[in-house]
Formats: sequence, C-alpha cells, structure tokens
Amino acid sequence: MKRSLLMVLCLSIVSAFAGAYDIEEFTAKDAGVPDDYIVAEFGGELKVAPAEEVESLQDGRLVVRQKFEDPFGESETSYQLYQGGAGDLSSMTAMTAEGVDYSKLVTAKVYAHRGMPADKDVEKVYFDGKSVYAPGLTTAVVFIDGSPVTLKGDAPEAAAEEEEEEKSVAAKASSEEECDEYDPDCEDEDDEDLSAYKTSAPVDNTADDRDYAASDAARDVGDRFGIADEVRFWTAVGLTALAVTAAVVGVMQHSKANEAKDAYDELSTLNSNFLSVCGEDVNPDRCQEFMSEQAKHENWTLKNVQERMDENKKTQDSYATARNIWFGVSAAAIAGAVVLFVW
Repeated sequence: MKRSLLMVLCLSIVSAFAGAYDIEEFTAKDAGVPDDYIVAEFGGELKVAPAEEVESLQDGRLVVRQKFEDPFGESETSYQLYQGGAGDLSSMTAMTAEGVDYSKLVTAKVYAHRGMPADKDVEKVYFDGKSVYAPGLTTAVVFIDGSPVTLKGDAPEAAAEEEEEEKSVAAKASSEEECDEYDPDCEDEDDEDLSAYKTSAPVDNTADDRDYAASDAARDVGDRFGIADEVRFWTAVGLTALAVTAAVVGVMQHSKANEAKDAYDELSTLNSNFLSVCGEDVNPDRCQEFMSEQAKHENWTLKNVQERMDENKKTQDSYATARNIWFGVSAAAIAGAVVLFVW
C-alpha cells in the first residue's frame, strides 16, 4: 500500500508539472491570419487544422500554432492550429528532437530557454510535419511527459555568412604586405607612429590593471551565474523529489501514530475494567482471575497496565510530532518548487 501511495504521489506531481507546460486542447475561435511564413489559400484566412493531421502534412503545407492572450486577464489563454501553404521559411531554423514523438511536439509549449515561467511560451510555432520552427530561435525547450527536451537545429545560412566573413578577414590579413626593413617609406611611417606615443614621463599602468581586473571579475560572474536558469530548474526538480519523499515518510509516521493510539485505547479500556473489579474490598483471587482472563497475562497487575498505557501514549505523541514535521517539510518543498518553476 505504501508503494502504491508513493506512485500516486509521484504521478500526481508529475501530472501537475506536465500540465502547466502542455496544451490540453485547442479552443480559440479567432480567425487564422497569414504572415510571411504561412500563406492563406481561401478567402485570406487560414483554416483550422486538426491536431492529429499535423504530423502527416504534405510537402509545401504548413501549420501554425497561435497563442491568444487576454491583455487584461479577464479570459483564459487559448490556442489554435491553422493550416496553409508554406511561405518563406529561410529566416527560421528547422528544429527537431531526436527520439520524441512528433505528435507530442504539437501540444508541447515551446520556450526560448529553460527556467522560463510556464505562461511565457512562444506565441507562434510552425510545423511542417517533420520539424518545428519559431521566429528568432535556433534552439528551444519543450517538456515531454514532464521532462525537459531541447529542440536543436542548424542555421545553414547564418553559418555560411559567418564562414564567409572569416574568409574575408583572412584574405584581408594575407593581402597586407610586410614592411621591408630597407624600405625608407615604411620605416619613416613606423617611426612616425612610434613617436606619437613617446613620452619622458613614466607610464602609469594602474588604470589598465584595474580595467583588466574588472573585466576578469565580470567574466567570472558570468561563468558562475550564467547558468542561473539551469540551476533554478534542477533545484525545483530536487525540491519536488524532496516533497514526495517527505510526504511518504509523513504518511508512514501517521500510520505508526495510529497503531500506538489503538494500543493505548485498548489498554485504557482494560484499565477501566480493572478499576471497576479490583477495588480495595474485592477478593484478591477474583481480581487476579479477572486480570488473567482480560489481559491474557497471569502476572499482570493494574500498575503494569498503566505503565504500558504511558509508554503507548509517549510513542503516539512521538510519531505524531514526526508526522507533522515531515508534512511541513513536504509543504515547504512543494511551495519552493512552484516558485522556482514559475520564476
């Protein structure tokens, strides 16, 4: 039973976590509007696309998932899928996630990076049946079955431009002629450049040292805290695991406290019966016979029963205190995890 309870708690937490990062249904009634990436085919509007048809799109077709938010917060955020012809996708990167069912990507919210609040997902996401596109992103993060998955892609045009720029810089550097030591013009030019910086006063490098120190410190801060989103995410995951563990331990302590209470109640009834039969004027033989029948222990006395009652009461209080502590730890861990997940 304890194992089943643990599984239920784990599944409930995972379900709550996954639900915040998934789209349960597409209910928006707004009209689909074409843009540079997707082209309308009928009447200037995009038609609604069933979710189950997205992964089987024909070549040249595209689906956009549009997010609709009420700026005043009076209505809930809604989503819808629209279908049309593929426009110019050259400015976007085709992103994929290896080993992930494409149909799950259709309902998974897309984020620019980890650690973003659940409601800060990308507003427009495009699907061609093979890849996922989001304007301005070359990588993205989705949550599949509650676990973070990175969408990766190549940006061939950007890479080609960068390579071309590197070649241009290299060609320019190689085209510069080295100065010939016997060339008077080149020598005069160097002398002129050097003379501009000659001075008889000592050079104070303190300012430069401070600049370098500040630059090093800034880089160190970036190295240490540049992964803040990653740290927050995994800290929240750790707190979630702690919450589940603490809840399970709390339930076990609660069960032990109930067992001790049942034992106390049983002895309390027995004690009341002893007091009613074994008074001062009662035959000792009759009292001993009664105790043997009721307690199943011939050598028990009224004092034995009361001592055991005290022991059971202390045990019950101890387990009850431990239960309250563990439940408090679980509640605090859940609160901390929620704060970090939505940060």
